[in-house]
Amino acid sequence: MANAIKQIELPDISSAIALSGSQDANLKLLSQQTGASLVLRGKDLHISGTEKQTDLAYRLVRSLEELWSKGDNISSSDILTARQALDTNREDDLQQLQKDILAKTRRGEQVRAKTFRQRKYIEAMRKQDLTFCVGPAGTGKTFLAVVVAVQALLKNEYEKIILTRPAVEAGEKLGFLPGDLQEKINPYLRPLYDAINEFIGADKLPSLMERGVIEVAPLAYMRGRTLSNAFVIVDEAQNTTPSQMKMVLTRLGFRSRMVVTGDMTQTDLPMHQESGLMTAVRILKNVEGISFCEFSQKDVVRHPLVQRIVAAYERHEK
Repeated sequence: MANAIKQIELPDISSAIALSGSQDANLKLLSQQTGASLVLRGKDLHISGTEKQTDLAYRLVRSLEELWSKGDNISSSDILTARQALDTNREDDLQQLQKDILAKTRRGEQVRAKTFRQRKYIEAMRKQDLTFCVGPAGTGKTFLAVVVAVQALLKNEYEKIILTRPAVEAGEKLGFLPGDLQEKINPYLRPLYDAINEFIGADKLPSLMERGVIEVAPLAYMRGRTLSNAFVIVDEAQNTTPSQMKMVLTRLGFRSRMVVTGDMTQTDLPMHQESGLMTAVRILKNVEGISFCEFSQKDVVRHPLVQRIVAAYERHEK
């Protein structure tokens, strides 16, 4: 079968760098997805293969033009989502996905949904008072919830953000850690602090926490409270017991919104203990006003190796 050749002239070197990725990782993935050979020479991209292969590769590269034309970083998730869009005739949805910038980190990096499921999750958090999001590590469950919460806080839609998660080892092992109770539980809350620090400077965070504008606390601290005029994020919810989950869900007050995230495969509860997240999803699945979002390994937006690790575990556990 005769080889076909197509060529795309990129606008500048920054576009070429964005498209090729680190050590040409993006070009390799584009080749894997299409069967075509993609070689970048300066600003010129050469695509070769069968006519079908080169046509698909050309369309796939062009579908990413919104990103590489601006020199924006392109991830493996961007490429896989673009391929999915081509296969399902969702090119218009893809363009909207690429243009919808949620926020910018303190380093100036743009934050946007990278998969269609992530976009659905963001829309659910914006519209519903209670959203459950279940999926593997690296899919952006907590990070995107923090982004939406911070944006809502900056728009004065809520008076405060409350981030909470269960400290599973809040018994004997925690007792061996040095410091007072707050210092003992801080390691469990570190991922939440890390997400907040992407948008709010470390110098400002203590003041906001002192004033109660941002509260990061273990789940046990929620008991007996009514969480009003707040954006509440319950993280690592697979480690709640059914009674803990019921407790925190019924804390929701007026003018408040709650997002519950977790990974059903990562529970640290004792073997005989059912996860409160699993119980809640089963009990509440038909309750009006609640959104349920589910991510898979295709939504992993961390290092490409993480996606392959998650996929390997999913195959093993089937």
